[in-house]
Amino acid sequence: MKAVVRFPKIIMAIWIIVTFALGYFALDLPSKLQGNGFNVEGENNKVNRTLEETFNHPKGTIMILFEKETPETNQDFESKISRFLEKVNQEGIASEIRSPLENEDLNKDDLAYAVLQFDHGGLKDEIDWLRSLAGRDGNVSITGAPVINEDINHASQEDLKRAEMIGIPVALVVLLMAFGSIVASLVPLIIGAITVIASLGILTLMGDQLDLSVFILNIVPMIGLALSIDFSLLFINRYREELEKQNKVAAILTTIRTAGRSIMFSAFCVFIGLAAMTLVRIDIFQNIAIGGMIVVALSVISANTLLPAILFLLDKRINQWMIIKKKNDEADRWQRFAEGVMRRPIRITLLALGILAIGTIPITDMKLKIPEVDSLPTSYESRQAMDRIEEEFGIRDKSTVYVIAERSGDWLSEEGLEEQKRLEEELSKDPIVEKVDSIFHLANIEDQATMSYSLQDPQIKRKLDPMLDKVLRGEKLLIPVTLFEKEDSEKAQDWVREWSQKEWDYDLSFGGKVKFNQEIFDEINNKILYAVLLIVVSTYFILMIAFRSVIIPLKAILMNIIGLAATFGILVWLFQGGHLGLTPSDIALIIPVMVFSLVFGLSMDYEVFLISRIHEHYLESKDNHRATVEGLATTSRIITSAALIMIVITGAFAFTGVMPVKQIGVGIAIAITIDATIIRLLLVPSLMKLLGDWNWWMPFIKGEKAKQQG
Repeated sequence: MKAVVRFPKIIMAIWIIVTFALGYFALDLPSKLQGNGFNVEGENNKVNRTLEETFNHPKGTIMILFEKETPETNQDFESKISRFLEKVNQEGIASEIRSPLENEDLNKDDLAYAVLQFDHGGLKDEIDWLRSLAGRDGNVSITGAPVINEDINHASQEDLKRAEMIGIPVALVVLLMAFGSIVASLVPLIIGAITVIASLGILTLMGDQLDLSVFILNIVPMIGLALSIDFSLLFINRYREELEKQNKVAAILTTIRTAGRSIMFSAFCVFIGLAAMTLVRIDIFQNIAIGGMIVVALSVISANTLLPAILFLLDKRINQWMIIKKKNDEADRWQRFAEGVMRRPIRITLLALGILAIGTIPITDMKLKIPEVDSLPTSYESRQAMDRIEEEFGIRDKSTVYVIAERSGDWLSEEGLEEQKRLEEELSKDPIVEKVDSIFHLANIEDQATMSYSLQDPQIKRKLDPMLDKVLRGEKLLIPVTLFEKEDSEKAQDWVREWSQKEWDYDLSFGGKVKFNQEIFDEINNKILYAVLLIVVSTYFILMIAFRSVIIPLKAILMNIIGLAATFGILVWLFQGGHLGLTPSDIALIIPVMVFSLVFGLSMDYEVFLISRIHEHYLESKDNHRATVEGLATTSRIITSAALIMIVITGAFAFTGVMPVKQIGVGIAIAITIDATIIRLLLVPSLMKLLGDWNWWMPFIKGEKAKQQG
């Protein structure tokens, strides 16, 4: 701690060198980002690898949508498609081309689409070339998972710029209102920028070992800026108070001992919330947890090293360029407000809980969805093209499950054919199954006796060989099953979940989007309770140690849970209901876990800072009522400013286009708003009054109890 005041210039120099070095790497982060991060190591991934390695299924698929223009004749339209696909073929970039000129299923009225299949991933160069080619013809657009992922990456970068352009200037205004001084207002922004740059640089270095989701490009800066600025605001406010009473060395050391300690406890709460996400073994949760923990750790380190070093060197110049003078009666107004609330604690408590209860009502209608093409704004061509293909060709109304059956023995023997027929019949029993593409179905043969005879005839066998080669490799048999249900429907997931648990005479593995969705939902459902328990129990003991109280941590946790329930209800009303000009959309599956994990820790910041001050006053006066009033009066202004900055930084992402990021930003902003108003200004003082000295009950530490009873 004393090293900060002994070697401030060395500390600053180290931070400058580290920031420039990591900033150089951070520039390369977008190139390290891959997909939306919804990946779990399970049966679906195993089947996908088998499909690619054994059955030569493509590793990437791009679709080309052709739309007939008004003056075009049918012959002109077909010529345009033929010319385009011939150029693709000449370029040799695709392993297979499915043309609408050869497949009627890819044609409908004035629309047609081609399917390009690739035997490799990383299709950025191919996408750029196809876009250039499509731009030369009218009404030709490209889409597909690789294209959509590229566009989400691009949209995320644009969204980050837009959010920074909105959030940072408004945050500066809030800081000016809080401090009055231009110098004091700029320091938190500098700390925030350094923390985010360093964090992104570290993530870039980790990019070769991790499959980084495109969403971390928004979420990590969102957390880093908000948290760093908040910590700096609270630290600087305490330092300025201490600077009025003592010299700068003593002021710095006192601030580190008080505000620095509170920052440590606050950050630990946030860290625990993020760490809990690592229990959910899905890439996006792992990514955001790791990225979040890095940025939280750097926020704490910078707040307790770089920030005090800057303040020490600035000395009283921290108050330079004062443009807004502090009002002397502001603390009195907060005291009067606190007194007013505490005079009617029961009424205020019931009112606050009633408002929060109303907010929770829509939560029962929450619909969760894995974000895909709908993550993109509708202005993107790849989104528009995919929507047209899905709507016009009915792709979204059905789904395919890939079943791989593996047994010892020949699948084409009489016993093997009998087993295939039995499996086909069992798979076909459920009413949601449209068809089972078994060998019998593909060959248009109904029974195993006829199939056995056909396979023994050399002439018929030669005709069947191309079909057999696609679905049969050694002891592995591929059976695509088409369902009448959508990929994300509960019925489809129940079907594949039930079949995955069935006992069979040989190994059956399931893959496809339905299995993917089922594994993602099950992983979250199976782990969410453990993650919540880890957050709640850890936070309870952290706050119990911090405040030497059994009651205050319990009260803080209950208030947080109630506030978060209201947050989710409002999110459902806003996004699913399409209110306040928002496009109706289901809630992204990551939102409940992520907002809960992040906000539970972030909102504890204000609880820690407020209760720390109340605790200080209580130890001095032994008067719970007076301590609560004084604590609120001395911290409410700065905590309100800190919360407002958090709301501004995260709420700025409401103006972005990528839907999951928009929902996360709005969710955090709503949660912090509820916490800073209804909970912090109404419930905290009311409950502090109702519980009286019981707030500070700590039966396990007799010395502390005796000291408090004095």
